[in-house]
Amino acid sequence: MNFKRIGVIGGGTMGQGISEMLAAKGLDVLLVEETPEKLEHAYSMIETSLDKQLEKWAITKAEKKLILAKIHKVTHFAELGTCDMVIETISEDLDAKKEVFKQLDQVCPSNIILASNTSTLSLTEIAGSTMYPERVIGMHFIYPVAKIELVEIIRGLKTSEATYEETKRFVEETVEKRGIMVYESPGFVTSRIICVMINEALHVLGEGVASAEEIDEAMRMGYQFQYGPLEMADRFGLDSILAALERMFREFGELKYRPSFVLKKMVRAGNLGVKTGEGFFKYDKDGDRL
Repeated sequence: MNFKRIGVIGGGTMGQGISEMLAAKGLDVLLVEETPEKLEHAYSMIETSLDKQLEKWAITKAEKKLILAKIHKVTHFAELGTCDMVIETISEDLDAKKEVFKQLDQVCPSNIILASNTSTLSLTEIAGSTMYPERVIGMHFIYPVAKIELVEIIRGLKTSEATYEETKRFVEETVEKRGIMVYESPGFVTSRIICVMINEALHVLGEGVASAEEIDEAMRMGYQFQYGPLEMADRFGLDSILAALERMFREFGELKYRPSFVLKKMVRAGNLGVKTGEGFFKYDKDGDRL
């Protein structure tokens, strides 16, 4: 298949990043959100991201204009029937994802790949809501999408070999990233490992061993991380980290996945990280740390 037109469902942080990256590769993107207001916000955040690159001379004004012209705002699923692939990037809610895939199954021809950007949920269960589970696959991009050259390609129980091969070709030839094949398991590879590291950093913080700033500085300088574990959690969304840990704790039953009380307290307080402007650190409306 020649991939030219990609649907992206969900205009949150990951949906914005995936849409911008695909448009920068010259693909037409149909970006879907549940309300016109959320759709406009997602589009404006993509424009803000491009403006930041413009300020750093990473792109030209002409390139910014071309990228934005490739992103089409869509409010009805029916329009996705013209896509060569659809990528779902909504929040980590299994029932909500199953409903999205059930609707996609009705509007997209049976040969169109339906991918989920889920970081922890079962692709087999998501695919079970469709008539053609063999065309459902996981395609887990990692934040920040444009900079991380890795995509986890996750096979559900019924994902066909053809679906996997086409997805791998899309990842490696069309968007020019490295795809690794992962068999379904809670958290897959990256989320399973990084969430445990973040959880341990939260235990260290809760025990008063070091401050949030010192924990992050130690990991950035000591192990050359772009972000420390706590800022990483802020950028992923503390509610997303909590949901991932709780799911892995239920699935594996091992104490290392039990979420830190500090994390639960932050989520209950509504301090979810970049998306709310405050988590372990404070951020401006553009997502830059204050």
